Amino acid sequence: MLHRLYSWTMAWADHPRALWILAIVAFVESSVFPIPPDVLMIPMILAAPHRAWLIAGTALVASVLGGLLGYAIGALAFDTLGQPILAALGKADAMAEFNIRFNDLGFWAVLTAGITPFPYKVITIMSGWTGMSLATFIVTSIIARGLRFFVVAGLLWYFGAPIRDFIERRLGLMFILFILLLVGGFLAVGAL
Repeated sequence: MLHRLYSWTMAWADHPRALWILAIVAFVESSVFPIPPDVLMIPMILAAPHRAWLIAGTALVASVLGGLLGYAIGALAFDTLGQPILAALGKADAMAEFNIRFNDLGFWAVLTAGITPFPYKVITIMSGWTGMSLATFIVTSIIARGLRFFVVAGLLWYFGAPIRDFIERRLGLMFILFILLLVGGFLAVGAL
């Protein structure tokens, strides 16, 4: 099923209204859709590098707005919508334990999920369910999704097609290393 969804999403990359399709995919990916917007962004930017920043900006705005939908699902409809979504993603078992620690890690959890391959929709729903500060959620989502989409856009704009394999296979790992370095930097500054 995921392979068919991936193929369907890729087919839209050449569509004349691809930017609108990207906005829809980025919006729903933040709360329910399993395919990340990068799948559309990459071929769109390779086809029109001069539009890289517009494409990344569209994905950013739509993703954060979709994240707000995920937050609302968690806050207002967790039992009827949020829990079934998380269960379908295989994340339902650890919710009770995760709830206890989530708000202590809130900024870092949203930041990490926003830029790594970890499903961002899980964090958006959990943020609403645990009652994370909406302001913290929005600011962190903008930073995280902005980093993710603009780094991809920048790499594709600068390097073109040769960087595509790297992005598709290893960007999640690079972002995880970035988060570890960022956290280490904050800890080092805090220790001074």
